[in-house]
Amino acid sequence: MNEPVRHLLPLVTPDQPSRTTGDRLELLHTLMAAPGFDAGLFRQDIIRVPGDHDCYGWVCTVPQCERASEPTRSLCTVHEEEWCTTRTAGGNLADFMRTAEPLKPVSWYQPEDCTICPGIPASGSTPLCFLHADRWQGRKTSWRKKYGDGQPDYDEWLAAEMPFPPFGDCKVQACPDRAENPIGLCMRHVRQYRREACPGGARLPNQWGRWLANRGKPVPVHYDDELEFRKWCLETDPINRTDGKVSLLRLRPLVKAEIQWCMFQHTQVKVEAGHWPLPWIQYLADDCRKQKVNSLADLDFDGMRQLPRLVGKAMLRMLRIIYFTREDTKDAGYIETEHFGVKLGNHGGQIDLTCISQRWLRDLLWDQMANRLLVNPPRTTQPFDLTRRGCAELSAFLEVQAPGGGHDPRLLEGRHMIDFVADQRHRAEHGQQPLAASRRRGGKEHDPVTKGMVVGFFNGVRRTLRKALETGDSERLGLDRAFILAIPGVARTKNRRRPFPDDVAKALAAEANLQALEGKDPDDRGLRDIWEALVTTGRRCREVLELRLECIGRLGGLAMFWYDATKVGNYDQAIRISERLYERIERRQAKTIERFVEREGRPPTAQERLTIALFPSRAMNRKHIKGMSYGWFNAQFREWINELDIGHCVAHQARHSLATNLIKNGANLTHVKRYLGQVSEAMAEHYVHLANTDQRLEDALNAIWVTGPGAPEPGVVLSGGEPMTREQAEAMMIDLTRKSTPAEGGFCTFQAVVDGGACPWQLDCHNCEKFVMSGADLVYWHRKREQWRAVAEGASDPKVADYLHQYFEPTARAIDGLEKALAAVGLLDEALALDLRRPQDYFGRVWATAFRANELAQHEDHGDIDFDDEYGTDENEDLS
Repeated sequence: MNEPVRHLLPLVTPDQPSRTTGDRLELLHTLMAAPGFDAGLFRQDIIRVPGDHDCYGWVCTVPQCERASEPTRSLCTVHEEEWCTTRTAGGNLADFMRTAEPLKPVSWYQPEDCTICPGIPASGSTPLCFLHADRWQGRKTSWRKKYGDGQPDYDEWLAAEMPFPPFGDCKVQACPDRAENPIGLCMRHVRQYRREACPGGARLPNQWGRWLANRGKPVPVHYDDELEFRKWCLETDPINRTDGKVSLLRLRPLVKAEIQWCMFQHTQVKVEAGHWPLPWIQYLADDCRKQKVNSLADLDFDGMRQLPRLVGKAMLRMLRIIYFTREDTKDAGYIETEHFGVKLGNHGGQIDLTCISQRWLRDLLWDQMANRLLVNPPRTTQPFDLTRRGCAELSAFLEVQAPGGGHDPRLLEGRHMIDFVADQRHRAEHGQQPLAASRRRGGKEHDPVTKGMVVGFFNGVRRTLRKALETGDSERLGLDRAFILAIPGVARTKNRRRPFPDDVAKALAAEANLQALEGKDPDDRGLRDIWEALVTTGRRCREVLELRLECIGRLGGLAMFWYDATKVGNYDQAIRISERLYERIERRQAKTIERFVEREGRPPTAQERLTIALFPSRAMNRKHIKGMSYGWFNAQFREWINELDIGHCVAHQARHSLATNLIKNGANLTHVKRYLGQVSEAMAEHYVHLANTDQRLEDALNAIWVTGPGAPEPGVVLSGGEPMTREQAEAMMIDLTRKSTPAEGGFCTFQAVVDGGACPWQLDCHNCEKFVMSGADLVYWHRKREQWRAVAEGASDPKVADYLHQYFEPTARAIDGLEKALAAVGLLDEALALDLRRPQDYFGRVWATAFRANELAQHEDHGDIDFDDEYGTDENEDLS
């Protein structure tokens, strides 16, 4: 579905005075009267831009070349062809720029006055007007006839000639040039007039040059139809050519001021923006003249050419910011994020709310969006899209089913919301179309309603109405509380991406397949390099696509990779990478620098290397700052995956695969969090797809054993993790599934019970001396301790409280002993991070490995074994 056209407000609306209801022309004149506005350049009816202008430069970049460049190129036509030939032969731009011959223009860009006649432009490349050039040519011809060889003295002839009166400006009212003959047309319009078969039949007498020279009288102009000729002059556009001029003649005052102000404002944009070649702006001015519009807002963009349409829409976006206040946008039915100083990614800045027809609902949503933009702006428009689409669905339903179309909130009841919920669920169940025409981002116009979409609709409506209930807006509107509470709150179930299966991973890493991926990048923009960086580092796609040129380096001889994790607000982060990826990025850096040299004719400076993109985009990227878009990468990647015929998979699965492989190879969640740049271990766990695979943590926690609360000395370390070699630890390991049995909060080591007999103490494990506590049970006992304390503090009698504390004292000593043992070996934090055990966990290796207490006790005097050699220090385990 096409983007809805947003017209500007009318010039004058007498009922509500505001900025936009005043005179927009006066507003623009005020802005252009500011000291920072370049009035000498952009306030003129004919804007003449210097050839080397920073933003609108139009002269060929070959040194001393005076010809105009192509509108979207930096070289003139001749030099562009020569450079293409040189590049094909393997040359580079720097050498080409040094050896290219500068060229003179074929004709005047701004014709000088005739040497003899002030006010009449020189013709062609000569310094004489058309008449005097013709007379000089006639003089040379007669000289050769009379004397044979040689030619007359030019200075003597020049001194004898008399100037002709000027013919004024070209009668084509939009033309910025001067006339070169008595008809009143410039040289270029004379040619166009003849090509169009001379409308009106304007002509001069024969030998009119002699008439003017000899008689000194005005030359009469004869017409077949003078009105038709004048109409042609009125309707004809200026000759559009690359000569640094933009003619705004015969434009209405407001649209002229709009173009002038927008041209200046475009020069103030410091970030990378679209390039506006001057011919495109001239085409836009011509379209405004043809359509006779008062403002750019009145233009019919559908009937325009593509290039001026792009410039015109960009200008309208600039004008919206100054024409509308925040209150005006609320009345018009949309919100402008830049009014709040917020730019949401690549979004244009305008969020349309006209799909919500009920003014009370639309205003509620507008106010809440405005508050979010002021207090906590989101990174993208996605949170706004969810609430907007949900409210649009509710609005469309109320328009049909509610009394009065739902425009009076006092008439709405809880049953209306229940009907809306039932309707949405019915549409999801049967795959029907949504009620509103608001298309979801990335979706198609006629996407059917799904259960996931319904969850988003409900949550969006619920969020909006519940906020109104909290702020009191619902009471002010008279909205029934039952109507708000009837909307259900549904949790969104978001499935995790899976790691790549082994066969898929092999296919994605096969050299032949990688070469096929490289073949989908004919311009060598770095498609394969992007994919290999994603697989190797596990970064998010945009983090790789937006890499800067200086993204790698060495610290202490180690290859480091620098990136910005903008999603979580972490900038200039570093991780270690392989030498293979380091060398690949080095080769890509060389190619990017070569492209920079091709365009600029010089290598980038040290400061520029910090801002240039490693994978620069081709479109609208004259400063090489913008990286390749996610849309481009995703399209090429999907096409490659489809050709490999390996089923559905996405690039983000590489991040899940890396996290899972890190866990399998001995890392823990802390390492995964640090390497992947996550904000919490809970988020890191989201990327891990194998349970109980943290082998080092399993071995270490199960080596920590203390006696239970029923032992003679609770908390005595049976296996305190004293330093021992791997061979000693393996020799002392026992299988708890055969030599012990799980119990609540620990393990039972009484062999009669382990062998299947009945417990003689009626399963009173916590008071049994055969009960032992493992490091994996610490969280359980912490919670038990909190429970005991709560019971004691709630006792009605102090004596009862003292008795309870005394009764739980052995258990408290056992917990303290377990904590000390864990802290001694640096595993206390990991033990506290474990959740309560589940029965199915006993079948994992973490619950099936421990040591005999009497065997461990034999090693308590050994002090010559280094624990760090077995389990590694923090420095050895630091993957980042």
